[in-house]
Formats: sequence, structure tokens, C-alpha cells
Amino acid sequence: MSDNPEIDRKVPNVARIYNYFLGGRDNFAADRTAAESVLSMAPEVRAAALENREFLVRAVDHVARAAGVRQFVDIGAGIPARRPVHQVAQRVDPAARVAYVDNDPVVLAHARALLGRGRGTTVVQGDVRCPEAILAAPGLAGLLDLSRPVAVVLIAVLHFVPDSDDPAGIVRRLLDRLPSGSHVVITHLSDGGVPGDPRIARVRQVYGGRLFFRSRAAIGALFDGLELVEPGLVGVADWRRSWSGAQGTSWWLAGVARKP
Repeated sequence: MSDNPEIDRKVPNVARIYNYFLGGRDNFAADRTAAESVLSMAPEVRAAALENREFLVRAVDHVARAAGVRQFVDIGAGIPARRPVHQVAQRVDPAARVAYVDNDPVVLAHARALLGRGRGTTVVQGDVRCPEAILAAPGLAGLLDLSRPVAVVLIAVLHFVPDSDDPAGIVRRLLDRLPSGSHVVITHLSDGGVPGDPRIARVRQVYGGRLFFRSRAAIGALFDGLELVEPGLVGVADWRRSWSGAQGTSWWLAGVARKP
């Protein structure tokens, strides 16, 4: 990674920690130390992160292929990983367009270097808590036609939004501004039905308390007013997977829904 005055190598960064879980190289010693602290408490987190990424690929392919959506907004996109959204969507239709959105300067620096030059893509600075500003951003509005269906991708982002900022309301505000036939793709950390699991408190501590494990009911509420695509709200490894085998980890729940 190149030097950047906005990047503090000594402070762990959420995006870089996740990059480490995925086996990426865009991370520093502080990020690796924090990630290994999480893995020491919950070794399955690495597998869960990889399952989360594979779900994203399957979900985007489904929305593009089966639902015919050709426009995507990836909010909280994170450091670019293998098979980013535009590559998956453009495999279905080379004319598909994707706006990547993040408020993290680390992510923006990487995304603009690696994604902003791609055909049919743009990189926009924006905060998920301000959905109206995201959809009105000139870079996004210049690429996407918001009068036509759009898929909003919220992978591993809403569990960083506290209840006081109303994550379900954020989803509603995003979809309210999009036409019928639009979709939302969400993954969220679950408390596994055991909110008192001591590992949750320890993992939250690593993230400075800015990580919110929610119940299945609370995650399900993110899709209120929308039509959940089969098989509904399930573990990330179990959403339309084409293979059989061991059950996936229980840390993440995932769903895809359509606006009626």
C-alpha cells in the first residue's frame, strides 16, 4: 500500500481488518493484530467473511440475471476484493453500471485507484446514514438513471449503524426514492439467538463498541414493506447455494428483497 497522509497505520481500520479476513494484502500491522484478536475469540469469523463475499457474488448475479436489474449502488463498499460488484453484474450484461459508495478515506483511495477507471463504474463519497445525499451525489446521478430499477447493496455495513440512527429507516429512505422493481441486498451480523454470548462483547470491544449484533427479528425488520426473495432471511452460506455440505457459520444473516 502506498503512503497517504489520511491513513494512520497505527490505528486499526474496519475496512482493512475485513480485508485481512478475506486474505487480502491491503492492511497494516495494527489491522492484523486487531483481526487476530477477533479470530482468537471466534475463529469462524474468517470463514464467515469469505461466505459473506460468496453470497454477494450469488446475490448480484441473481438480481442481474433473474430480475433484470442493470444498475447497482454498493454502499459501504469496502476495499476492493476479488469479483467486485461490477465484474459480477457485467458478466451478465456488459452495459451494467455500478456506483461504489463509502465514507472512509482509506476505502475511497483504494476504490478510486482500482475501480473508478472501470467502464460503467463510479466512486462516490457518502455516508449510509445520509441516503438522500448519496442518491443525489453528482457522480452517482451522472451514471445511474434513478427512474429505472436499482439494486442497493448493503453488505456488512448496517451492523455499524446504532439503533439511534434507525438502520431500518435508512433502508426505507433509500428504497422510497427508487422505483418498483428495485432491490436491496443485505448481510448483517447476528447475535445467533444468544445476545449474552461473551464473545459478542469481546469482539465489540475490538471495534471500539461500534459494532452491533442484532437479533433475527431486528434484521428481518430491515426488509419491512419489501418482498423477500426465496429462500428469505437465511445464513449467508445457505442463500441459493449450489453445493451441499457442512452448514455455514451462524454469524451472518443475509437476504435479498424486491420493492413491489
